[in-house]
Order: sequence, then C-alpha cells, then structure tokens
Amino acid sequence: MSFRKRLYIIIFGTDTPAGKAFDVVLLIAILFSVLAVMLESVPSISKNYGQVFKYSEWFFTVLFSLEYLTRIYVTESKKKYIFSFYGLIDLLSVLPTYLSLIFVGSQYLLII
Repeated sequence: MSFRKRLYIIIFGTDTPAGKAFDVVLLIAILFSVLAVMLESVPSISKNYGQVFKYSEWFFTVLFSLEYLTRIYVTESKKKYIFSFYGLIDLLSVLPTYLSLIFVGSQYLLII
C-alpha cells in the first residue's frame, strides 16, 4: 500500500483505529485553538499572556494548514475536495490568519 493511500485511510477512515486517533487529536487541537482565541479576548489575560497567544495562533494555523494540504494531497479529486463543504471549512479556518499578514487591521477576522 502506498504512503498516500495509508494517509488517506488515516485521515478519512474514521472507522479505523488510526482514523479515530487522528480525529481525536484534531478535535483536541480545535478545542485548544478555540480556548486560546477565547482567552485572548479577555483583556487582563491577553495583557499577561499576549505573546503566548500569538505563538499558539501560529502553531494552530500551521497545524490546520498542514492538515488541509494533506487532505488535498491524499484525495483523488483534489478540486472536488477543495470545493466541498469540509474543504471550504478547512480553508476558512486558516485564511483569517494569513489575511492578517496581508491586510493591516484585519486581525478581527481571527475571531470568526
């Protein structure tokens, strides 16, 4: 079995042990990402830990970007995945961070 096919089974095979583990790890990452955004919105916490939140924001953006790119890599029909509901959700989850690099003042998009 090819490496790409094995990755496909892990990422999309939710009924396999590896697929279940992948989903659990991804869900935990999503929860921590949401928690970081929530905590960053509290001024007293953000004041003391703002730099930690910046690093965590980029960590999660890179992680979710790698997950998105890997999903595209392993699918047979890349265009179909990219324009699927979940493909668009994956893209929208990382796009605000990248847009904040290009457009000054678009930091508020991160809350979306």
